[in-house]
Formats: sequence, C-alpha cells, structure tokens
Amino acid sequence: MGDRHGPSLAQTFGRPRHFYYATAVIDLHTHSTFSDGSDTPDELAEKAHQRGLSAISLTDHDSTASYEEISLATKRFGIELVPGVEVSLRDNEFPMQRDGMSVPRNVHVLAYFLPLEAAHPLQQQLAALRHDRDVRNLQLVALLQEKGFERLTLEYLTAMSGNVHSIGRPHFARAMFELHPEIVGERTDLSWNRIFIDWLGNTGRAYIPKTSMPIEQFVGAAKGSSTMFSIAHPLVNYVNDDSNSTIEATMPRVMGSLRERGFQGVEAYYGGTNATTRSLMVKLTRDAGMIPTGGSDYHGHYKEDVSLGVGRSGDLHVPDEILLELKAAR
Repeated sequence: MGDRHGPSLAQTFGRPRHFYYATAVIDLHTHSTFSDGSDTPDELAEKAHQRGLSAISLTDHDSTASYEEISLATKRFGIELVPGVEVSLRDNEFPMQRDGMSVPRNVHVLAYFLPLEAAHPLQQQLAALRHDRDVRNLQLVALLQEKGFERLTLEYLTAMSGNVHSIGRPHFARAMFELHPEIVGERTDLSWNRIFIDWLGNTGRAYIPKTSMPIEQFVGAAKGSSTMFSIAHPLVNYVNDDSNSTIEATMPRVMGSLRERGFQGVEAYYGGTNATTRSLMVKLTRDAGMIPTGGSDYHGHYKEDVSLGVGRSGDLHVPDEILLELKAAR
C-alpha cells in the first residue's frame, strides 16, 4: 500500500541503512511470490535467518498455498512459523464517503493459526475471496485498457507473477511502469507510491471495489478453531489523517467494535508508521484489552523502501513476547 505517513527515508536520504536487525525479533506480516511479494518462501526464510528473526508469519493474500514451502524453509533455518493469511473484507460498521455517497469500508485483516484443511469453512471463504480477486483483476485489466494502457494484458501479468491467481496491485503497478511510462512516468519511490493513490487505490481513477464479504462472515467461519484475528495497518484502514488527536479520537471506538466482533489483535507495531505513532497505537491497543501485533508488510522489491523485520523507517521492533501472548490467548 502507499505510504500515508510522510516520505520514507529512502525518498528523503536515499536507501535507508538499517542497523536494527538484531533487535527486530519477529515479523508477523510478510508476502511472497504466492501473492504480491517478489521473494519465494525459501528466499524469505533465508532473509529472516540472516536478519536474526526468531519467528515470522507469511501472510499472503487470500491463500495459505505457500505454507508447505515456507514451513520446510523455516524449519531448515530454525525459525518459528506462524500460519497466516491477509484478506480484504468489508466493515459495514464504519462506512466511508466516496463520490458523495456512503459506502462500506474495505479493510485488511490478518488471520493467524488458521486451519489449513481445504474443507474447513474458513478455507472455503478464502476460496471465495480468490475467485472474487480473479474476477476483479479481469475487470481492472479492461478498465486500464480503456484508460490508455492498451499493452497491459492478463497474459503479461500472469507471466510476471507466475500464477494467474497470485496477481495483485503491485503487479499491475509494475506493468503500468514497464509498458506505459508515457502515462505514469519513470518509476521512483515517489511515483510508485503515487500510482496507488492516483490509479489503483480507493480514490484512484482505476479503482474497482474489492470483495463484498463482511468481516462477520469471515470471522464467523473460524468458529471452533484457534484462529486469531488482527486488523492490519489500522490507520490506513480507518484514519484520514494520522495526527495523534485524530488517532486518539477514532481508534478506541474502532478497536472496541473489532474486539466485540471477534478480533484479538491490532497491528499497532506496523512497519509503515514511525516510532511515535507506533507507541501511541500500542497504548490504545492495550487500553482496549487487545494484543498489539506487528510486522513490516514486506513485499520484497515491490516495496523497495520496506525491509523485512524493520519496516520502512528501519527501527521497527516487534517484541517476541507478542507471539507468546497470541499463543496463550488461543
């Protein structure tokens, strides 16, 4: 997702030099080639080992198909693996304004320790979400072609991602830069972030709404299992400006509502926010009686200014005690 918290270190000073790997203990929000990340599960596990992570969760979008590969790789490196997934759902309790109309809010949700059996109701919901994604990608290809991106095709995106079911917005963004620089310009950190705002994000010219599946339907499918739910990058989902006053006025009510609807966590330690914002979000999450989960939201070279374990600013530190809390609350 685009950065909504000011310019990154990479944008301001060039590529950040990270000195914090030894203290970045766990990372519970990462992506691989099974969705919209550029690293294979093997590469991801090796990087996690190199950077001293004791545990990771591979949270590919709408799918746990990467689990077997990442499980073997993390075992080889002695890293604890948390089964995970990231999904986009509708939150009808907190609608947003679009084109002068009130519409349901799309939010991203992280699920941990979810059942992996294909017949489980939660996996059936994931299958439905994957189908929705495939349909939406076809619609987005057609819309972009109408808007001048004639060379952008589903075949091109499939060759890039390696799997038609793995295509995500970063693949579209990369294709737009590669095939039509005359429209979007040269790729830089700034233009990469802008393409999601101007074209692919929920205010963009080529935005197509995501799934209509409500939070309650997906969470309800996990009933009877040990699945733990956390709201991903909550400020991106719910806050229009990230001032402390707005966060304090908005998030307690959101957190309370999510807790009542079956969430145990909030991604307070998010790799796209600064240390001050993370500290405030951790406090609000604790005040709400929830667990402050965390992760970098690592996508490999699709987000070149986000590093595994330490996030965008380079000082992300998700304590290993958070994972102990999640396991104890199951």
